[in-house]
Amino acid sequence: MSDVYRALSDPTRRTIIRLLRQRDRSAGELADHFPVTKPTMSKHFTVLKEADLIRGRRTGTTIIYSLNVSVLEDALCGLLDVFRITPKSKPTKEES
Repeated sequence: MSDVYRALSDPTRRTIIRLLRQRDRSAGELADHFPVTKPTMSKHFTVLKEADLIRGRRTGTTIIYSLNVSVLEDALCGLLDVFRITPKSKPTKEES
């Protein structure tokens, strides 16, 4: 789990996660959002893949990245537990 927290500690990687929450994107599409070199982006992708937060699939010469939601959920639950935060449940229609 420490790999996950290390990956999430960087603002660029958190932005990549936010972008992938919207939809799967190619490495080039993601890189277009940042003023950094391709090798720098590649390092960010590697850190996120090593933490199993994202997955890449090759389509021809393009790599399409997607978010691994279950690992992200586990990390968030772990943080909630560490800080003893209980998520509020959404009220049902009968309760609202």
